[in-house]
Amino acid sequence: MVSRKEYTFGGPIAGRRQVLAGLTASALALPFFPRLSSAASDRLPVRMSKAGPGTAGTVQDDLLTKFPELDPGLDIEWIDGSPGQFQMLLISGALDCGPFGALGIAEAAQKGAELVIFGSRLNNHGSWIVRGDSPYQHPSDLKGKRIATQLPTSDTYRQARMAAALQKLDLEKDFQVSFGPSVSNVALFNRGDVDAVIAIEPVSTQLIAQGHREIARVADQWREATGDNAPLSLVGVSATAKWVDGNTETARRVAQMTLAVNRRFATEPSLIRDPAIQGGMGIKNPSEELLALLEKRLPRVYATEWNEAVINDFNRQLDVAIDLKIIERRPKYSFAKTL
Repeated sequence: MVSRKEYTFGGPIAGRRQVLAGLTASALALPFFPRLSSAASDRLPVRMSKAGPGTAGTVQDDLLTKFPELDPGLDIEWIDGSPGQFQMLLISGALDCGPFGALGIAEAAQKGAELVIFGSRLNNHGSWIVRGDSPYQHPSDLKGKRIATQLPTSDTYRQARMAAALQKLDLEKDFQVSFGPSVSNVALFNRGDVDAVIAIEPVSTQLIAQGHREIARVADQWREATGDNAPLSLVGVSATAKWVDGNTETARRVAQMTLAVNRRFATEPSLIRDPAIQGGMGIKNPSEELLALLEKRLPRVYATEWNEAVINDFNRQLDVAIDLKIIERRPKYSFAKTL
């Protein structure tokens, strides 16, 4: 069973249109979510964050619809929201699981929260994009210029800031920065209101297919500065430590599900040719050129391992961020674990 809520900072919204849409979605979903061999009572309820259009994370729920065998026995309620809202909802208990990276968890810990990463989610997929006819060849060429990027409450922004700092660039001081969700940033870029955008997938690939240029990748900036050739882990599936301790089997199944979904798409990127997958990401009427680019570029986004090496990567990010004074200190507890 899958349901979905939409939250504002004041709480849930439930208008007539949403109620009708929810009932329709539930009716349509039934044929695609047959019960597994376990009894209905064995399915464990969990409230999970739902990625929005213009982001790569939407494959999570879309692939569960397409391949119900990837569901290890979860009764998921999908919750809409922004990264900042997800953090608040996790801490308040209105959301069970959501995406967080090491830097975001360290910031939350400074405010008294105790969040834990316990499964795979996404690798960094931020790209610096400029217009095809612009003179800019490197992020340093954009000093003093206008750029758009993800909200400062997102780990995408935190890592972009860290990677830029490794190249002696200060996102907060060297650029005129506009913050917003992915779709809004593209609108600013297309109108000419900003000179560059730090875009995420699939938006960055869409812009490249339109003739714009990628002058840097955040993951490459990190690799060049640190010499670390492993994927730069962006976020893992996370929850409060209290929730994980009290719902260990549910958390284990969530980690199993996210890893299975990631591996399925990473090994079969042609799934992006499915209109349902495209629709979730906000892709409309894609050209063959765009689809070919997405097949090539999207697999790197999905983290296909969750082990001590990935946890060590998150720990190294904290060490670097502390040295760069991007965060004050690491959490005083173990913030990542395998189940």
